[in-house]
Amino acid sequence: MLDKYQINEMKKEDAWRMFKILGDFVDGFDILPQFMPAVTFYGSARVKEGDKYYEAARELAKKLVKKGFSIITGGGPGIMEAGNRGAKEAGGRSVGLNIDIPMEQRPNPYATIILNFRYFFARKVMFNKYATAYVLFPGGYGTLDEFTETLVLIQTKKLKPFPIILYGSDYWQGLIDWIEKDVLGRNFISPEDFQLFQIEDDLDKIVEIIVNFYSQHYEYEFEL
Repeated sequence: MLDKYQINEMKKEDAWRMFKILGDFVDGFDILPQFMPAVTFYGSARVKEGDKYYEAARELAKKLVKKGFSIITGGGPGIMEAGNRGAKEAGGRSVGLNIDIPMEQRPNPYATIILNFRYFFARKVMFNKYATAYVLFPGGYGTLDEFTETLVLIQTKKLKPFPIILYGSDYWQGLIDWIEKDVLGRNFISPEDFQLFQIEDDLDKIVEIIVNFYSQHYEYEFEL
């Protein structure tokens, strides 16, 4: 059992943590509205320039910027760098929501602005709140976490539905087959839950899906 001194120290520490959490939210709420409408990119931090997924993310960012979207990424290397880089090369804007972690996460130099977050959950709120769509490129646990958590938020109606697009059927198809066979097949989700995302390999088709969604839900006309 904690003694009185330990309890008081814990309260002090938690109070400071609360202010740090508020700081993360204040920065996001202040900056991100300036980048709307925006599309969030997820994917591996470990891919390099020249990798097919890196180059696809870079090209997709250029296409989306030309349609009037900003790009939101995690601000680090790999797919995140590719998204910020493509936006910059096309003369558009992007934001990197960087997270302070010991490995891999160094801010890339291409984002228009980098916001540094201490807490993953505050950062996730920003990804969700300000995204018109998600495009998930192949990635590791972080990418899978963002994919499944967003599906849960939409499934439970805590988040309004928007396009969740998985790029790269050669990477994603095995997971989707398993979800269909074992998760949907065992009635752990409903048939409509399986329709909350889609796989697409055509970058132009991805742009079309996002533009059509935004036009229908936000009364904005794009030149297709």
